[in-house]
Amino acid sequence: MNCSRGIRIIKFGLVLPLLLLAGCERAPSFDVVGSSFPAWLVCLAAGVVLTVLARLMLPRFGIALAPPILIYPSLVTMFGFALWLILFV
Repeated sequence: MNCSRGIRIIKFGLVLPLLLLAGCERAPSFDVVGSSFPAWLVCLAAGVVLTVLARLMLPRFGIALAPPILIYPSLVTMFGFALWLILFV
């Protein structure tokens, strides 16, 4: 019985430092006018701008979007994630 407990303590002792060191990487951020903004916030803002541009361009090509309440948040999310993948991964 004690042997099983000892093995469990050893396994926990090996895994615990790995969990504590997992967050040691510096988060990507931008310096804007002396203040650090997280990179995801910049990608979100760029996603909104790209969605507005897409909103202006789609009618010119004759593309009609059916439920705008679903389409535009999805476009913001898609553009934001795409920018994150292109710039930070």
